[in-house]
Amino acid sequence: MSLLEEAREKLRVIIDEAGLHSGEAIDIVSTRDLTAKEAIGRPDRTDFPLLKGKEVMMQATYRDCVGQAFTDQPAQFHGTLEEVLRLTFDTNHNRAVFVATLNAVMRYLGKVQGTDHCKDKEPRLCARQLPEYITQHYGQPKIAFVGYQPAMIEELVKHFKIKVSDLDPDNIGREKLGVLISGPDNTAKNIDWADIVLTTGTVLVNDTLAELERGKPVIFYGVTIAGLAALFSLPRVCFYGR
Repeated sequence: MSLLEEAREKLRVIIDEAGLHSGEAIDIVSTRDLTAKEAIGRPDRTDFPLLKGKEVMMQATYRDCVGQAFTDQPAQFHGTLEEVLRLTFDTNHNRAVFVATLNAVMRYLGKVQGTDHCKDKEPRLCARQLPEYITQHYGQPKIAFVGYQPAMIEELVKHFKIKVSDLDPDNIGREKLGVLISGPDNTAKNIDWADIVLTTGTVLVNDTLAELERGKPVIFYGVTIAGLAALFSLPRVCFYGR
């Protein structure tokens, strides 16, 4: 059973225990794709994937709470919780709908915070806190960084040895922020070299999580992983998520 399939079963139990009715009209879940400004505001740099159109933030609304997830297969969804629970996990779109909905429901029930992406200057402020967090919890590790989060990478290279892999062809093979960006075929090698893995939670949406499981500590960053981190006690950093 995959992590998302386990999460689905856990979410069913949580819904039942909370007395939510997954098939009633009041439990309508709607998702939509946010504009870059809605998702990240006006940050003080322009190289975030959201601003370049490489990724889209999907937002699920459950009652008065929102949950978000990055995806490269944006599309709207409108239905009940039960319809979300019946989705197959064979596309990035379906996985994103489920993950965003999980985040929204967990937020509604008070089981998680930081399901709304930070904005404006906050991404840089978040990145500046990351080296201290890593040092406090892991010392001076070599880091395999998965995904392209430029503010974080820029801060990490000042303090640690780091290798970065990403899916975006525009980044692969280029040196950015003082580090060579490799493709996904190098992720395993990077992890074998590293002491810890720092990864975007989007690996849950694009179905690449299994590739990171090589016996090294894995720390997730961002809003996408919020609900799953709470369900499975996964290490997560998201200092300015709302």
